[in-house]
Parts: sequence; C-alpha cells; structure tokens
Amino acid sequence: MLIRSFLLILCLSFSVLVTADELTLNKNAPKSYFVKKGDTLWDISAIFLKQPWLWPKLWRLNPDIDNPHLIYPGDELRLVFDEKGQPMLVRGKPELKWSPRARVKLKDQSAISSLSLDVIAPYINYSSILSEDDIAKLPYILGSDEGYNSSIDGFNLYVNGELELGKGYGIYQKEKPIYDPETQELLGYNISVVGTGKVLRTGDIDNKVPATLYVDGVKEEIRSGDFILPVNENQQYPSFFSLKPATKSLRGLIINSMSGLSEFGKLDVVMINRGAEHAVEQGDIVSVKRISPGVVETSNGPTYSKDASRWNRMANVESSDYKMPEEVVGEMMIFKVYQQVSLALVLRSSKPLRLQDIITSPVEN
Repeated sequence: MLIRSFLLILCLSFSVLVTADELTLNKNAPKSYFVKKGDTLWDISAIFLKQPWLWPKLWRLNPDIDNPHLIYPGDELRLVFDEKGQPMLVRGKPELKWSPRARVKLKDQSAISSLSLDVIAPYINYSSILSEDDIAKLPYILGSDEGYNSSIDGFNLYVNGELELGKGYGIYQKEKPIYDPETQELLGYNISVVGTGKVLRTGDIDNKVPATLYVDGVKEEIRSGDFILPVNENQQYPSFFSLKPATKSLRGLIINSMSGLSEFGKLDVVMINRGAEHAVEQGDIVSVKRISPGVVETSNGPTYSKDASRWNRMANVESSDYKMPEEVVGEMMIFKVYQQVSLALVLRSSKPLRLQDIITSPVEN
C-alpha cells in the first residue's frame, strides 16, 4: 500500500481577534450538550456559535477546562453566562470554586479531535500544484532495471538527476491543466503521486551517471518521463492551524473538487482560484455562497430564468430582471496555499456545494 498510515498529530489553535468579534449564539443553541464519539471541536462550536472559529472565547473563565482540546465523549458541556451577560461553556454543573483535579482516562477513550484532519493528510504529504516551468526543472525517470513500465514495487528506477542518498521521493505524473474560470489564465497543473521510493545511489549528472531510486510503493503504473519530488519538500506544516476569518476583500470561486464530483459536502476537499497572491493563508475560514436563481418578468408574470421561454431568455441577456441575493451554503477551512490557488476542507454545508460557488470572508463587509 502506498500510504500505509498517516500519523498526523495536529492540535488546533484558535485566534481570538482583537477587533470587535463578539460572540453570537445560534438561536437554537442548547443549554447543555453531551459530547459524542466522532464529534470534533468545530462541530461542537457550530452547535453553539454562529462564528465557530471564536470557540476559545467560550472557555476564557473556566480553569476546569483550561485545554478545550481535551474533551472526551460523555462530557457534559453547559452554556452559562458571566456577570456581563457574555456566554461561556463549563463542563458539568458549574461550581463557585474550581480546584485542580486529575482526570481518569479510560483505555478505550481518547480526546475528541479539533477537525477531521485525517482527511487532509494525503494532500498535506503528497499533493502539489506546479507550473510548466516548475515541472521542467524536476529530475525525471529514464527507465528501470526491468526494462519496462511497472505497476508493482521492488525494483530500481534510474533518474536523470543528483539525489540525496537515503531520502524518500514521490513519483508523480502531470494531470489536466487548471484554468481560472474568471480569467481563463493557466494556474498550473495538479500532479498525482503514482509511487514512492528511496535513493540507493546519488548520481552524477556531469558524467552522465543516473541516480538510482528503489521503488517501495506503487499506486499506478510508473513510466519513463515521470518526475520526482522529495516527499517532504514544501509539504511540512506547522503543528497547528490558527483559525481566523479570511480577509474581507477575498472573493473567488470553487474551481475543482479533489473527488472529481460536481457536487460535494462536509469533509470533501476542494480547490479555489485564490492563493498567496490574494493574501490567503493557512487556517483561513471562508464562507461559500451561491446566487439565488434568476427571475424574469414575462407576460404571464414572474418566472425563473431557467423556465422562461427561449424568446424571453434571448431578450434578457443576463437571465434575470433582478439582482438576486447571495446566500451562504457552507463554510470551509483553507489548509494548503499555493501562489494562485488553495485547497480547502469543507466544514459545513446546508446543501450540496458546486463548482463555481462563490467564496468570501465570513465577516460581513
């Protein structure tokens, strides 16, 4: 198996903004909640708050829960209010005084995770987006000691490059080009990993001696011309994501889903046409919005644009006589940022999300 396991221990550090970020409770926020197996901190915070990334403000006065990352299935979380009327969460029945006490942890019980980070582990470790120039500079496979393409492991590949002895490399193939649907600009290529290997000989390009890579994992057929990248180069991430609303000026589109489907939802990974050039950062929270269906006026009264007659559609180039509002249909967290695109994990969706849905900051302009 190419990826036997991903030991990804990431804790989540939430940013408490110094701006006027006041907690806003959901109208149906419960007075108490029992933590269930499979819950995440994001899921629980979304039950109580309209701004789930402001989770730590709920814990600010509770020394009994000084680490909100250590919440266990079966814990009761109770919503109370301080003397200023501000909401806060406590574990179990609140007491006048809190004193330190040890927690007994059952062997089969572990603290709930911040997010479903196992979903994004493969993208953190192996996924990448490169330009044509980037790919042209990479070492590539000349052939193998078997003399043919292979879809099994346990053989040597010869590489046109000088590699680091003993280091692990991913073997990649170029996928379809990525275009910005707004500008038609080529944003790069998504590259897919087809195998992994370790370097047995470093190689000497000046003397035309190829490097030797022993293949220890195969996902798809490996071919001459496939290129390689160190597994961890530009793929190491901090041990936590600091969640915060994306900059208010952010506005873009969902341009791809990593599942290849046209509709997707919670815990799916998608690509947006905004990146470092647009001040996008890891841990940014973005809202997903969709323009409501267009309406046109006809001789028989208002009707949806898609249902209007051909004549009415031709007469109305914009397909709507009204500027229909944008409605929020989900939230996502940006977890991997390139120059012009980023990858995001869907945290919530009230209906299936789609390609070319709009992404903005969750903070109103």
